[in-house]
Amino acid sequence: MDANLLRCPWSDTDALYRHYHDTEWGVPCYDDHKLFEFLVLESAQAGLSWITVLRKRDNYRKAFSDFDAQKVARYNNRSVERLMKNAGIVRNRQKIEAAISNARLFLEIQGEHGSFANYFWQFSDGKPVVNHFHTMQEVPATTALSDTISKDMKKRGFRFFGSTICYAHMQAVGMVNDHLVSCFRHRDLL
Repeated sequence: MDANLLRCPWSDTDALYRHYHDTEWGVPCYDDHKLFEFLVLESAQAGLSWITVLRKRDNYRKAFSDFDAQKVARYNNRSVERLMKNAGIVRNRQKIEAAISNARLFLEIQGEHGSFANYFWQFSDGKPVVNHFHTMQEVPATTALSDTISKDMKKRGFRFFGSTICYAHMQAVGMVNDHLVSCFRHRDLL
């Protein structure tokens, strides 16, 4: 990755951030496995910085059966206790329990809609929302769309998925392109 490329300012603080920014953030994702991974990670991030969770991502892969929603949905109280002892992840009982119950709900949505991607992307007619922000101050923490999706998911029983987390999820999986217009990735993702 070229260090001379203009990027979103937040990504220049850490090499891991830069790699994530350059290869994943804002790339439209229609893959249920990856959508579940980001659902777990974004929910774990609530109240923390994203870099904290990003640094623990490999540990999460190991701890949560490589983000296999069917396996995670079968986790039980013993699984929760095992995860609570895992220093490689965020050891918050409510977030761990939410990841398990969210996996079950994720599978219900797959059954109802054919895939989680079908459900999730229906809110934006299957296409990314392309924003044209010039400064980080313009990028919102929530939008009417994240409010709508979050409200629907909460109604279905999802936890740790308020509008702010939902919007971060939308950014991560490319439902919105929030790369600044000066960033090389903004153009790449048009």
